[in-house]
Amino acid sequence: MNMSRRTVIAGAAAAGVAATALGTGTAEAASGGRKPVKEPFGKLADGTKIYRWSLENGGTRLKVLNWGGVVQSLELPDRHGHYANVSLGFDNIDDYVAKTPYFGALIGRYGNRIAKGQFTLDGKSYQLSVNDGVNSLHGGKQGFDKHVWDVEPFTKGSDVGLHLHYTSVDGEMGYPGTLKAKVTYTLTKHGDWRIDYEATTDKATVVNLTSHVYWNLAGEGSGTIEDHELRIAAARYTPTDSGLIPTGELAKVGGTPFDFRHAKPIGRDIRAGHEQQVQAKGYDHNWALDKGITAKPEHVATLRDPRSGRTLKIATDQPGLQFYSGNFLDGTLTGTGGRTYRQGDALCLETQHFPDSPNHANFPSTVLRPGQTYRTTTIHTFSA
Repeated sequence: MNMSRRTVIAGAAAAGVAATALGTGTAEAASGGRKPVKEPFGKLADGTKIYRWSLENGGTRLKVLNWGGVVQSLELPDRHGHYANVSLGFDNIDDYVAKTPYFGALIGRYGNRIAKGQFTLDGKSYQLSVNDGVNSLHGGKQGFDKHVWDVEPFTKGSDVGLHLHYTSVDGEMGYPGTLKAKVTYTLTKHGDWRIDYEATTDKATVVNLTSHVYWNLAGEGSGTIEDHELRIAAARYTPTDSGLIPTGELAKVGGTPFDFRHAKPIGRDIRAGHEQQVQAKGYDHNWALDKGITAKPEHVATLRDPRSGRTLKIATDQPGLQFYSGNFLDGTLTGTGGRTYRQGDALCLETQHFPDSPNHANFPSTVLRPGQTYRTTTIHTFSA
């Protein structure tokens, strides 16, 4: 029997209240916004304190670190009101510092890859930090995911959230200009998770911020996501070379394993033997969204786990979506639930501009100039 999200949340809340009354320690689901709660999460080697903020609203539970703006967990109810953490992560700061493949992190200054870590802007060439072979990935060796952010909790009407701030100085990881970034995480009364990105600069630069949550809607550590059903509103994608750098082509998805215009299980075509899949070890590509850049977020992707009924819908104003099928998870990482993560145990859906855009004139521009404000929004809507 199908139930609406409101019915599921109400049932979970009632069960939680009853359990609490019996002294079992089970936390009830949120029926309204609550002030974010701050708690210690460990220390860095230099003694810097790391904190975790817990937010709850509309049935969604979110835990965020000031280290890299990391989403440490995101809990959702299934069709029966049973909660699970659907985001991969660690239970300690040391693993985030030493091991993480960007679990739940804010990514900047430039999400995805830039070829050889090089680009030219206004006639001047820049060399960035390289950390993915000869290429620069997700901002370089010390990207935004590897810094402590200033965090300001807020409640506004029925919403709760966090304002996260980080200033990247001129020349950091090779990027020009002092970039002041602000990212706002909001949980709405309906349980939606909204991300608003803003940035300003004092010199012309390039910027492409995104979020790197690893999703498994059956629950982290529960196994493969190949039975998850995915739909992406895109008729074209950007093929890559052997280093996963776009060739510049906008190829049609029709007749290829990259066609997700109608929802299908991720595992259906993941081993089809297409040359692009072989070199990426699965899916690790940018889809050029049909809508392009829009003034406000539009629905572009739907992910559903048939077993639990949990469904994620993503809306964005960005022109691209990177779908990564967890190809490089290798069983060496142990997550929050005490279980190891293996290849294909999660996937990422990163709203963004295209990879290597500074080196492709036919891709949408990622240039930000003084006096301009970079703004973009992505909204995650959940149901079961």
